[in-house]
Amino acid sequence: MRAYFSILSFLLLCCGRSEAQSAYQRYMKTYRSAYTSQHEAVPEAEKKYFRFFPADISYKIHARFEKLNDTIGFIMPTTGEKPKKFYRYGIAHFRLGKDSCRLFIYQSDALRNSSRYRDHLFIPFTDQTSGEASYGGGRYIDILVTDIRDDMVVIDFNKSYNPYCAYSSGYNCPIPPRENDLPVAIRAGEKEFAKKH
Repeated sequence: MRAYFSILSFLLLCCGRSEAQSAYQRYMKTYRSAYTSQHEAVPEAEKKYFRFFPADISYKIHARFEKLNDTIGFIMPTTGEKPKKFYRYGIAHFRLGKDSCRLFIYQSDALRNSSRYRDHLFIPFTDQTSGEASYGGGRYIDILVTDIRDDMVVIDFNKSYNPYCAYSSGYNCPIPPRENDLPVAIRAGEKEFAKKH
């Protein structure tokens, strides 16, 4: 009898995960449709060249958040001639499979004094797919200060996106710092744009 209930619990758990994954895939399909249709850097005729990894809810990470008190900031290099100043707002600690990972979360100096955008945070990163399946210059994730609750933060790699430099030259894109080079392959989010420039 105990074995029966163990098997039943396992099957219910698997069904629950399958349903959650299916619902998440539907959500991401809508999300990506809006992302591509509203994208400002890619002309309508070229939007067919967007590529994405399959939506995978396991890449929606619940990370432990460590707050940093950075009052000095640093200059983050860019692909153009205008470096940008950022502050290290905190660190997200998490696991992907057997690997322990961390990502620094940054706050833009230009936005922190803006009443409209002061709660916007920025996570640029590279990983083991960079330069192969995904854009070589890394990808970005945006979160809000309000996404951080009880020392935890959700980072959804399925929503990682390419900088404008992935589509065309002439943009001033922040280059992900080496401290945000992940030792794992993030097979989620936007892939390399299919049209070369």
